[in-house]
Formats: sequence, structure tokens, C-alpha cells
Amino acid sequence: MKDFMYSYPTKVYFGDGAAKKALQKELAGTGKTIMLAYGGGSVKKNGVYDEISRYLKEAGKDIVDFSGIMPNPTYKKVQEGAALAREKGVSFILALGGGSVIDCCKIIAAQAVTEKDIWKMEFEDHVYPTEYLPMGAVVTASGTGAEMNNGAVITNEDTNQKAGVLGAHANFAILDVGYTMSLPAKQVISGAFDTLSHSMETYLGSPRDINLSDEIGEAVMRNVIRNIRVLLKDMNNKEARTELMWASAMAENGILKIGKVTDFQAHQIEHQLGAYTDCNHGQGLAVIHPVLYRHMYKDGVKQFARLAEKVWEVPAEGKTQEELAEAGVQALADFVKEIGLPSTFTEMGLTDQSVLQKVADTCNLTAGCCKKFTREEILQILVECWE
Repeated sequence: MKDFMYSYPTKVYFGDGAAKKALQKELAGTGKTIMLAYGGGSVKKNGVYDEISRYLKEAGKDIVDFSGIMPNPTYKKVQEGAALAREKGVSFILALGGGSVIDCCKIIAAQAVTEKDIWKMEFEDHVYPTEYLPMGAVVTASGTGAEMNNGAVITNEDTNQKAGVLGAHANFAILDVGYTMSLPAKQVISGAFDTLSHSMETYLGSPRDINLSDEIGEAVMRNVIRNIRVLLKDMNNKEARTELMWASAMAENGILKIGKVTDFQAHQIEHQLGAYTDCNHGQGLAVIHPVLYRHMYKDGVKQFARLAEKVWEVPAEGKTQEELAEAGVQALADFVKEIGLPSTFTEMGLTDQSVLQKVADTCNLTAGCCKKFTREEILQILVECWE
């Protein structure tokens, strides 16, 4: 295990009625004007917007609405939110939504207090913001774990980049599974697969020897797999949905990453695919993971073999370590089909194969991956994902 310093800045309010308790306590010391940020109309249709607005008004706050945050938030939307926050004198941002809304707000919180361009700061000057508007998050779609960290995935349409940008941590996060129960089944499963992906990509990082963080990660992955299977039989099983909500948070609150350099090569490929196609994140990961892992398991055979045995429950008896590792990758591919996620890009509805070369040329190649991929091999992986 590598040396580390661990600190956790986000307070979590978890369970039924968490929003009322959290907002009464956490907003007592904030300014009067709150930006309430959300995506489409779902939070208004299901009553969550009205409930949160009522709590804010009871706390004596003025609300500035910021709506229309899209599933893959754009940098232009960040700038729009930051301009509104400055214009209205916003003192606190409350993100009401899933990962896209929360990610967008993290960067709005940074951009609103500086005249410097955040994208240029981070990607050209390699300087990162240190001051932010304070913010909180009310999670209405779990899976990304976005409420647990300060990283945001933002699409810059001008440069065709979908990249990780650093912004504000949420001061607090509200996780009440009741706010997620109206989500479509496909979105629930896709989000849960994103949690599994985060856990696998952390687990398969370096160092290659198993440590305590990895053993906790194994438990998180088993929990996700088990509870997805419960939901396939009963999508309204509240206990399973609750477990998945906390697993999502655990995968991204830093605990699994203690002492690790993470992998996240699958995420880097999918991010650039999303930059060119605006595809669903969880579905893209479901397609990419098995194909990518067939190309890399021999370079991380010890980790892949343990993943197969401890998480996918593949019997080790009679198998070499390499055979066990390969069987684990196949178990992952079989699971993707079992839970109804796509196995190819064509199943996802993608039609323009010419984007694959662009994705291969521009995606980040990660330091923590057990295999050092060339861009030619990334292209080959993408071609194999097509059909």
C-alpha cells in the first residue's frame, strides 16, 4: 500500500427524511440566496422539487432556479450557471439530481468566484481552483457517486473533449432512496453498473498486491452484483435500492482508493466516446469493459484471477491463474447480458463508426492501468466493441 493522507470533507445525511434534517441544519449559516440546480422536468413531476423548495422557503431562503442541465453537462452550461450565480448574488448552490447535475454544479461553484477560465486554468496552465461557492447535493439518481468527490466530467463542445475537471466538494450530501424510486429501470441498472465499474477500475489499479482497500472493494462489488439481481426480480425493492445508493457513495468517497493509483482506462475511453456521440455512460462502460479486459487481463493476471474468484465466484479448482482470470472476464460479459445492458455499440444505437479513430486518438491513457496501451490497440478495442 502506498503512503496516504485521508480526509473526508462531505457530510452525509442518509435515509428517509434526510433532506429536511440536513437543510434545516446546514443552511442555517449560509446567505439568503440559494441556486437550486436541476436537469429536466422529472424532479417537478415526481414532487421532489416542490418538497426541497418548501424546505428552502421554510429556512427563509430565496431561490434562484437553474434548470436544463443535460445528461452529459457541457462547459457552456457551466458558464451559464456561473454567470447566473454572479448576477443574482448566489451564496450557496444546491444540486438536485444525479451525477450530471452535481458535476456541473461543482464547476459552477468554482467558476462563479473567478474571472479566469476554469478550463484554461486546469488544462493549459495546470492550476486548480482553491475558492468556491459552497454547495450541497440532493441525490435523485445514484450510481456515479458524484456527491462524494470534487471531480466532474464536463464536455467541452468547442474542443470535442469530455474530461475530468476539478471543482468544489459538496459540503453535504443527502441520500434518500425515496427520491430515486421513480427512475426508469434502465437508468437504475445503468447507474448501478457505473458503481461496479468505479469499483473494478479502482481495484485493478496499482500496487498489484491486494490491500485492505481492495478487500473492502470486493465487498462493494459483491453487494452491487447481488442487489442488481434483486432488482431484476423487483425493481421497487427499496432495501436493494438503498444498498446500491450507499455502494455508489462507497465507490467514490475515497476509501477504496486509499493507497492506490487507480486504473480507469475504461472510463477514459467512454468519456471520449461520449464527447463524440453523447451516449449513455453506464451503457458505454458495459460494452467497453469486457472487451478492454480481454486485452489486459494477462498483464494483471494476479488481480484478475482474484477478482474472478472473490467477486464473480468462479471456482478456482482445476484452473491455472490465467484461466481463472479469463473466466472472470467472461463472467463479467455474461453479467452484462444478464442484466439487459448492451454488449456492442450497435446495440446502443451508435451509427457512425468513423468516430472510433477520433476516440482512440484523443482518449487519456492512464498511469494506473496494468497494461500500457498504444492508440492502435485502443482503436482495435473500439472496433471489437462495435458489433
